[in-house]
Amino acid sequence: MKLILPVEIAHEIEPHLPENTTVVRVDSEGNIDGDATDAEIYFSWFYLQQNTLHRVLDAAPLLRWHHAPNAGVNHILTPKYLERDLILTNGAGVHGIPIAEFVITYLLAYSKRLPSLYKLQNQHNWQRGLPIQELFDKTLLIIGAGGIGQEIAVRAKAFGMRIFGSCRHPEPLPNFDKVVGANKWKELLPEADFVVISTPLTAETKGMIDVETLGLFRTDSYLINIARGAIVDESALATALQEGWIAGAALDTVFTEPLPAQSPLWTLPNVFITPHCSGNSPRVKERTLALFLDNFNRYCQGKSLRNVVDKTAGY
Repeated sequence: MKLILPVEIAHEIEPHLPENTTVVRVDSEGNIDGDATDAEIYFSWFYLQQNTLHRVLDAAPLLRWHHAPNAGVNHILTPKYLERDLILTNGAGVHGIPIAEFVITYLLAYSKRLPSLYKLQNQHNWQRGLPIQELFDKTLLIIGAGGIGQEIAVRAKAFGMRIFGSCRHPEPLPNFDKVVGANKWKELLPEADFVVISTPLTAETKGMIDVETLGLFRTDSYLINIARGAIVDESALATALQEGWIAGAALDTVFTEPLPAQSPLWTLPNVFITPHCSGNSPRVKERTLALFLDNFNRYCQGKSLRNVVDKTAGY
């Protein structure tokens, strides 16, 4: 059996493979260091470019299974890719813990007024009386109650928050007080103090946080996006933030990354921008490799793979 592995981590994977496997390596440009015409498996790496993906597809006509380390695969599902009958698995779950911790950071930074407190410290200003709030008894709406959403709920529930969620197939979930269908979350906005976007980017979710939707938010609600920037209409969001339709936003992802210097989001006082780093952790690689190796063993034994992507749904 032959595998195509990224040069960045091939040396960490190869010692765990059976002796009867052959590895060819591919770099970030799609250059392959051997013959991939009979390769069955492709393990891509983070920040996969479409031209790299397409070069691998051209070089490996017998490819059967592709594992991507990301949870989001919208950048992979190109027309050329969808022409191939490939099993696609993703890294759903490997980023859940660090992203959930980051969401708690956003919640606390806003509720405890940390930016203002840092500013006062820099000014040597012992000012009291800031409107500091508790998370206890606040309502958190998680749009996308999948793996990441559930990790967020575990941690938010520990603060005594009320947790609402939405997903494609709603069912009772641990730590959630209410779970609704994917098209019902707008009905919960009047009750939400905080709204977290953790849904995949698909044709249905692209631009779904638009002018109309933002008009349904409470004026004291706070939006957090740790999913994909294209889910939010940025022009509408900037207007909502400037005109007070919502209280503020924490954005770890934006439509164009890096965020252009001329974007008004940089200078709005009620926006907390982070450079798409909420999923960063030294343990992500460890979890990613473990997931791939577990799936590789399943593949060799003819068992069902974990995290198979529904390419029609997009996740």
